[in-house]
Amino acid sequence: MKTTQSLLTEISTLIRKIETECPELYKHLDESPITIPGEKQPNVDNKALENYLQTLKDMLKGYKKSPD
Repeated sequence: MKTTQSLLTEISTLIRKIETECPELYKHLDESPITIPGEKQPNVDNKALENYLQTLKDMLKGYKKSPD
């Protein structure tokens, strides 16, 4: 299992990659429901970070597969 720090680093790196290589997709990251917690003080554990990382990877993969 990855540490919290390594997950955050990987998330940050992927977000920077999306920002520089896919600016059209980057604009939509704020709109993703995964980034908007439904609770006032959400519990963000490693599982939540892993899920978010996977969501980012899936979004990027889907974006790159879509025709221009």
